[in-house]
Parts: sequence; structure tokens; C-alpha cells
Amino acid sequence: MEKAQERQPKVNSIWLAILIATTGIYLASTLIANVASLRIVEVFGWSLDAGTFIYPITFTLRDVIHKVAGRAAARAAIFTGAFINLMMAGYFWWVANLTPDMNVGEQAEWVKVLGPQWRIVIASIVAMIIAELIDTAVYSKWVKKFGHKYQWGRVLSSNGVSSPIDSLIFSFIAFYGLMPTSVVMSIFWSMVWIKLATSVISLPLIYGVRPKQEWTLEGQVH
Repeated sequence: MEKAQERQPKVNSIWLAILIATTGIYLASTLIANVASLRIVEVFGWSLDAGTFIYPITFTLRDVIHKVAGRAAARAAIFTGAFINLMMAGYFWWVANLTPDMNVGEQAEWVKVLGPQWRIVIASIVAMIIAELIDTAVYSKWVKKFGHKYQWGRVLSSNGVSSPIDSLIFSFIAFYGLMPTSVVMSIFWSMVWIKLATSVISLPLIYGVRPKQEWTLEGQVH
């Protein structure tokens, strides 16, 4: 009993550290991706927003949060991510409308680069909430059916469904009507393939943490 009590703070602190670190990286990745998505680049003839290179990792990170702390924690991370991205856009808008110190200069470049493009912001947040809630639902169904078996399937099934949905919602809300349809479709397909490839590459992350059920209040690992 005494040993179990001694281990409790240590095990609980490790569990909490894993959860905080994973959630922090998840939230940071959503912010970086949304800022980077303001730039459209061309890679191997495909048009895509630059946020596509980092955003796909958020799906696997969300799966890790789900595994470590459960569905409620995963949902909390999703809505927190949406909120802080909206807060970032709102703050940048406010700063962009403040009177600049003309001793430094008009600083118009800052406004052009970081002044929020509300259509992209809305597209990103809507796509994030819908796609990642679907990702969470698919992940939960896989775990319910297979338990701790085939953990790779949790990532591939949930990301395989949510990634195309996320890409479709984002690319069309953000860019349809502003760019030729062919460019919008190029952005969509490039996002899909990059996200799916990232899911495969990031797959080992799901095996790097213990599931929620293995962490007990008594500070023991089954």
C-alpha cells in the first residue's frame, strides 16, 4: 500500500506531462498551420497552402490525446484549438487597426502579412471542428470494436475519413470564387495526399504512449 501511494504522484505526474506536452504541440501546430496557410505555394506542379505541411500531424496528435486521456479530452483539445485560432485572428485584426508609431514607419508589411484573412480563418476553424470531431468519432468506434488491437487502424481509419473532409471544407470555403476552380481542386487534392502520407509517417506516435485505462488513480500501471 505504501509503495503504491509513493508511486502515485510520480505516475500521475508522468501522465499529466505527456498529456500537456501532446496537447501543447497539437495547439501550436494548429496555430502555425493557420498562419502558414496564408501563403499558396507550388510543389511538383501542385498548388497548396503552406499550412498543409504541418497541419496533418494534428490528426495523429489528437489521436494520441484521445488514447492518453479519453474522448472528452480530445474534444476539449479540438474546441480549445478552434478558440485560440479565433482569438489569434481577432488579436491580429485589433493590432493591425492600431495607429502605427510613425517614428518606426507605417509597418504596412505587418498588416499585409498578418492582418487576418477572415475567409481563411473561418474556413480553417469550421474545417477543424467538423473534421476532427468526425476523426474522434471514427477513432472511438474503432477502439470500441477492436480494443487495444490494431492500433495502427485507429490512426489510418480516423485520419482516412477526416482528412478528405477537412481538405474539402477548407479549400472550398477559403478559396472558391477567389481562384480558378482548377487551382482550388489542386489545393484540395494536394492537401488530401499530403495529409494521408503524414498519417502514415506519424503512425508510430500512437504506440509511444499508454492508453488511458492503464493509468489508475492508485498510481499503478496494469
